[in-house]
Amino acid sequence: MYVCICNAVTERHIGEAVSEGVSTLRELRTRLGVAGECGRCATCARDCLRTAMAEQTATAKPVMAGFAPSYFLAVEAV
Repeated sequence: MYVCICNAVTERHIGEAVSEGVSTLRELRTRLGVAGECGRCATCARDCLRTAMAEQTATAKPVMAGFAPSYFLAVEAV
């Protein structure tokens, strides 16, 4: 769906921007021009940004998943 008609920005563009690190409407405006012209798309763009960020968080793999240290801690008995 088109979010910003002035700059031909779609939900997909916003999702791609989020996957590249965009996390605020200001960053989205700088990168894609969203809400930079008439501003009517700002609310929808913010909603799409939040949705894309939530989806990215939900599908992200935990950083420590499958982590196994390559060393053993030695504990001295007293």
